[in-house]
Amino acid sequence: MAVTAQVPVLRPDEIADGAARLEVRPDGSVLTPMAFVDLAAASEKEMSAAAAALADTRSKILVGVAGTASAELTAHLSITLASGEQAAGSRSWVVVPDVDAVAARIASTVEANPCAALALRDLLRLTSSLDAVGDGLVAESFAYSMLLAGAEFARWRNSRPRHALPVFQADPVLVERLDGVLDVRLNRPERRNSFSREVRDALLEALLLPELDPTIEQIRITGRGPTFCSGGDLDEFGSTADVVTAHQVRTTQAVGLAIHRLRDRTVVELHGACIGAGIEVPAFAGRVLARPDVSIRLPELSMGLVPGAGGTVSLPRRIGRWRTEYLALSGQPIDFETALTWGLVDGPG
Repeated sequence: MAVTAQVPVLRPDEIADGAARLEVRPDGSVLTPMAFVDLAAASEKEMSAAAAALADTRSKILVGVAGTASAELTAHLSITLASGEQAAGSRSWVVVPDVDAVAARIASTVEANPCAALALRDLLRLTSSLDAVGDGLVAESFAYSMLLAGAEFARWRNSRPRHALPVFQADPVLVERLDGVLDVRLNRPERRNSFSREVRDALLEALLLPELDPTIEQIRITGRGPTFCSGGDLDEFGSTADVVTAHQVRTTQAVGLAIHRLRDRTVVELHGACIGAGIEVPAFAGRVLARPDVSIRLPELSMGLVPGAGGTVSLPRRIGRWRTEYLALSGQPIDFETALTWGLVDGPG
């Protein structure tokens, strides 16, 4: 296994002996935040012992590689990468064309932003255990706010210039009702329908209508232009006065929660790039359709953040926490066929 020289490769018996335990220096920095787990020649007894050890400790981020493994063990790993079809049906596995290349990419992401990566791993385990969507969104916002105040996000924020936001004339969201159908269309094609404050607020206003009017039988959400939604407007990131206020805004103005309440009546039609919030929010809908050109990606870890538009709540409910973590750790896009196989989209649109 030739993944990367910088990241240790552990056998399941080494995990059982404590080699996977997370170590933190006195200054709070993390020593070796991740490891790969070689599953090629492990016995059932070794895997069971490793699983038991992981259930009792806060470990490094562990990425399984190749071979076969028990569901008991892979459930405790962040994700398991495979190059064949033997694990295609398991949510804790991801089949990739080049295991070493994907593993190296994940290692690079974790090395660059270890605090965000560890926060994501812990957050996904928490949100996946919560029944109430609102509770999950509060947990996500706590993690996101903490990271907004951290050094990793500050480094990203300082690495790029912040531009003044343009002044728009047209409505950020177009709303039209035809009999029992409410059409809601994102209307910022010149900004790739980025999920800005004004788009968020306009969506919340539009969704008040069906909450108050049960005669609206279906809400159909689409986007104008070549991209459904390119995610949050990067020039707005970190612009709220303080992280406490940012937390209050996210938890009281959550479009994902509004869509969740209306999920049985909501259909979202995706096309083109669906990045960050562009997939996190739609995943709350009861039905998600997509065109063949769709490309789905979670880039937040590269900014020192976790998904902050509800993705750690909505995506695990559709594809499991392991594949959600894979999307964030790898930063790689998935296409229509993969999204359909995983259950992230429900069919062509």
